[in-house]
Amino acid sequence: MLKAEIEQRLQALAPSQLEIQDDSDLHRGHAGNSGGGHFTLKVKSSLFSGKSQIMRHRMVYQCLQDLMPHRIHALSIKAFSTDESFI
Repeated sequence: MLKAEIEQRLQALAPSQLEIQDDSDLHRGHAGNSGGGHFTLKVKSSLFSGKSQIMRHRMVYQCLQDLMPHRIHALSIKAFSTDESFI
């Protein structure tokens, strides 16, 4: 299952909290989707401390880069350091 694979790969970020929501059913058949899934991701990690949102997103994408764009078509990321609220 792709959601489990994403979770396993993101363990490289040592998350203290991680939520992955599969939104694929909401986007079936829309223009440009070649069959990959849509996911919303919330992750909290001490590795994000002192890093900008852009750098945090790059860290997440680095863990998942070979899954995009074929297995993951769209990814919404909310990345928090351990001293930030996990909204």
